[in-house]
Amino acid sequence: MASITATDAKNKFGQVLEMAQAEPVRIQKNGRDVGVLLSPEQYRELVAQSNEPKVNPLIMRLHGESVKRWGKVYEALAK
Repeated sequence: MASITATDAKNKFGQVLEMAQAEPVRIQKNGRDVGVLLSPEQYRELVAQSNEPKVNPLIMRLHGESVKRWGKVYEALAK
């Protein structure tokens, strides 16, 4: 990830936009991170990942097996 100061980001905004097409650009002010500039593709990917279920795949598999084995019992209990 590339890094740039907030002042340089302000003065070279067009160049920073071009840099962000290749990789995220970390913007720092007084030595601390204050922002990250991403390309639209990177942002869409990040949003898509955050919308994915956060359940462990093993748990999902075990749940599916449980439903196959005990489905009729679950249905009877739900009534």
